[in-house]
Amino acid sequence: MSPAHPPQDVDVIVVGGGPAGSTVAAAVALHGHRVLLVEKETFPRYQIGESLLPSTVHGVCRILGVEDEMARAGFKPKRGGTFRWGRNRDPWQFSFALSPRLADPTSFAYQVERSRFDAILLDNARRVGVDVREGCRVTGVLADEERVRGVRWTGPDGEIREARARYVVDASGNGSRIHPHVGGKRIHSDFFRNIAVFGYFAGGARLPAPNDGNIFCAAFDEGWIWYIPLRDDLTSVGAVVARDNAEAVQGDPATAWRRLIDACPEIRDLLDGVPQATEAPYDQVRVRKDWSYWKSQLWRPGMALVGDAACFVDPVLSSGVHLATYGGLLAARSLNGCLAGTLDEDRLFAEFEARYRHEYSLFHEFLVSFYDMHQDERSYFWKARKVTHIGTTELEAFVELVGGLASGDASLTGAGPAGERLTAVADDFERAVRRLPDADDLRNPLYESQTFRQVFQEGTVLQERGLFGGPLEDEAPQRPGGLVASEDGLSWVEP
Repeated sequence: MSPAHPPQDVDVIVVGGGPAGSTVAAAVALHGHRVLLVEKETFPRYQIGESLLPSTVHGVCRILGVEDEMARAGFKPKRGGTFRWGRNRDPWQFSFALSPRLADPTSFAYQVERSRFDAILLDNARRVGVDVREGCRVTGVLADEERVRGVRWTGPDGEIREARARYVVDASGNGSRIHPHVGGKRIHSDFFRNIAVFGYFAGGARLPAPNDGNIFCAAFDEGWIWYIPLRDDLTSVGAVVARDNAEAVQGDPATAWRRLIDACPEIRDLLDGVPQATEAPYDQVRVRKDWSYWKSQLWRPGMALVGDAACFVDPVLSSGVHLATYGGLLAARSLNGCLAGTLDEDRLFAEFEARYRHEYSLFHEFLVSFYDMHQDERSYFWKARKVTHIGTTELEAFVELVGGLASGDASLTGAGPAGERLTAVADDFERAVRRLPDADDLRNPLYESQTFRQVFQEGTVLQERGLFGGPLEDEAPQRPGGLVASEDGLSWVEP
């Protein structure tokens, strides 16, 4: 069927209005380019993933101009995370005080209701000039042998429309139907192929101040549970378990959810006597396949992937929104450069892909080590998540992700070296956690771990850019021949 309207011509089409899509759309519009954003739902809408990292709040949100609005929204501040994880049975703290170079006021993030947070970002995109179309579904990609040229979409009235642009960005999430146009199928991680069942309580006990806003993650025999204090009268609680539990969880999610909470004393006690939430949309118990994945390519001429359309990694470190907004910002830098004609398209998007893969790989590698440090030889779940039990295929995929395509580490030439690397990372972080009980207020052993510092290095740069207008030290390219961010953080320049 032919479109009922003449094609709309813009510079960039963004598919999806979540954090990744709103970020890339606003960042491109801020450079004066014409952006169309097509979102299938009407905001505000429910979404999981409520725990942010400081790099999003003080880096990306400040660059986009919404940090003050975030502060006014009344979201619950969080100064880090609390974990009952590892050999020590006592909970330990994960602090966001990343660096003495960063002022203490930025050493926090927020627990957010995603319906409100996502609406703030989408409204900001609209405010800076993005043509936002809600309630519209993209049904196809317009492409020829050379490149992607646009999309076909259906409006709320059911009429078919077409839009053409120099670039299309797929930010339509893990349910994306157009991501196969870049890099084919997703590569799934067997190590992180879990299932999550989650819901909400109308309150719950809080950790002692100043950690009362922390996410609390507790490991138990069957997996681990998150506990996120969204408001005084609302707490997000979810259990991550092996995919072998899928039939029982999907058959009766509410019963499975309650049983798993009761199996974890640390979480059960925080919810003693607290009723389940009854306000919509928090009155439902939901199930999600918590599978980690990435793509063999993140861009092709005319199209790029960001957010969960591009990759997803286990949520224990609250990295989802960070990777989405960071990927959106990286893509915007490349798009702005291409549209301005400052540098070659291949070079600009090679920078986008290399940096995005590198950031994802750091979290992936660290999370493998994070799982490995929890010792519970009685548990099938935890036995299966030891570095020594990772299959050869999974390690080969890790080599492709981390070595050949991300960090450029030539030492990762096979599954054996990759396994040794992961074991070393796990040992490095576990040693740091063991030193926590003996630490004083002037020294955080976690930041003495090379692995930990590397994972949050780019987040620190984003915070410095947001707070001081740029990194405190001259930014070096991440790889030979690479580029660095411009002064406003919205494009790439020669170093």
